[in-house]
Amino acid sequence: MELKKLHHVAIIASNYQLSKAFYTEVLSLEIIKETYRESRDSYKLDLGLNGEYIIELFSFPNPPERVSRPEAAGLRHLAFEVGDIEKSIKELETKGVSCEPIRIDEITGKRFTFFADPDDLPLEFYEV
Repeated sequence: MELKKLHHVAIIASNYQLSKAFYTEVLSLEIIKETYRESRDSYKLDLGLNGEYIIELFSFPNPPERVSRPEAAGLRHLAFEVGDIEKSIKELETKGVSCEPIRIDEITGKRFTFFADPDDLPLEFYEV
């Protein structure tokens, strides 16, 4: 087996337009392609970061809720690397998104914080 890199993460939004605005306007991810699949009554939005395909954002009619806090079983969170955590937090706050207090990774000594997308999916800024 030859794994080369993580290709993408798939997210199902309860409110597609709200999540689309969050990921493209708040986090400034690039729209690569948007597809409406009539047979599924579903959108698929391919999003990129710095030219790299990273997220598939889906809509489905009435998706079931899922426990999403970082300590729940399953996918813990999605982390974005940032160069200046305070600047990144301020940018989110100007767009109405609040962050948890900055923490220090006890293993690496690096700073990080959590915030949430419109469906309360835990997202992280990790300063490098």
